[in-house]
Amino acid sequence: MDDSWPEFATQDSIAWMLYPRMVTELPDHVFVATDDATGEVVAKAFSVPFAQHAAGRDGRLPAQGWDQVLMWAFSDLRRGAAPDTVSAIEISVRPDRQGEGLSGRMLAALRETARARGFTEVVAPVRPSGKPAEPDTSIHEYAYRTREDGLPYDPWLRVHVRAGAVIDSVAPLSMTITGSLAQWREWTGLPFDAAGPVRVPGALSPVHCEPEQGYAVYVEPNVWVRHALV
Repeated sequence: MDDSWPEFATQDSIAWMLYPRMVTELPDHVFVATDDATGEVVAKAFSVPFAQHAAGRDGRLPAQGWDQVLMWAFSDLRRGAAPDTVSAIEISVRPDRQGEGLSGRMLAALRETARARGFTEVVAPVRPSGKPAEPDTSIHEYAYRTREDGLPYDPWLRVHVRAGAVIDSVAPLSMTITGSLAQWREWTGLPFDAAGPVRVPGALSPVHCEPEQGYAVYVEPNVWVRHALV
């Protein structure tokens, strides 16, 4: 299925290692939506069960967000630790089908399935969909910005809150992507020839470029939300 992820965002090393394992080892937590007429996949959702309340975690959602919860989930699976929470990992809609409410329906399916399996909470390290338009804005300010009606300013956070979620915290280090300057040029089409922040289309914050050292680093912030299922 085509999706709207920017190329650089697909280069996260944790994703490269663990995404295939979600499909093979946790298939009950992977969802797809198909078009009734054509049978084509129009939306997908990935989630993982993990032990949020295990010793050393104590119910706190990690600052390393997306990367950390994936590592926790597969560490728990390997050790046989009983999960107590489901974390959403991705909900994506085919670009030509966006605006039809499919993201909300996929979120509802994820919540309903988790509830049916006895889980009492779903969490999600949300990638705010409007944040790329404001890469220099602090995620701490953006996450809690609201409209006049009290709902989140960000459209994707708004979907979660309308579904019953509450904003828990910011995950300032949710995904870290490193690459050589040549790789970043290939991923973005930008020159990456000057030191300092580079504003990349689709990025939630600037990419830090170090030409003398030959690399650039992107640290993506996300927003943790909690969906109570009871």
